[in-house]
Amino acid sequence: MADLKARSAALMDTPEEAEAQFYESMRDADLERMMAIWSDDEDIVCVHPGGGRLVGPRAVRAAFEAIFSTGSIAVEPEHVRRVQTMGTCVSSVLERVDMVTSEGTRRGWIVATNVYVKSAQGWRLVAHHASPGLIDEPADADEAPAVLH
Repeated sequence: MADLKARSAALMDTPEEAEAQFYESMRDADLERMMAIWSDDEDIVCVHPGGGRLVGPRAVRAAFEAIFSTGSIAVEPEHVRRVQTMGTCVSSVLERVDMVTSEGTRRGWIVATNVYVKSAQGWRLVAHHASPGLIDEPADADEAPAVLH
């Protein structure tokens, strides 16, 4: 596992590469690759849609292990917006998820925020917060609202 983590770290020279690996690991249901993206910090945080706050690598690992036990996730990040400084990147994403239901394939959307921090091991995920979005296509997802609040 340590060798995989070291090899994966070389692939994460930018927050964009880290984010690509995050979503690839979900599509592949690859737990080791998923955990290689996360920081080793005990204060990492993950919130899945409708779920509680998971804190620390053990809790995050257990959650993804349970999710991947049912198979991969057909997810694609879309409408990505990033704010980046020298050592931090906040990425706001609409995650397009295709789900097979008894009525056929349905498309759902999850609203997610991913926070990456640059470390000696490259860019690492320190927070993933996902909330339920809409079923079917979001209307004008890139347009700013007329009223902020």
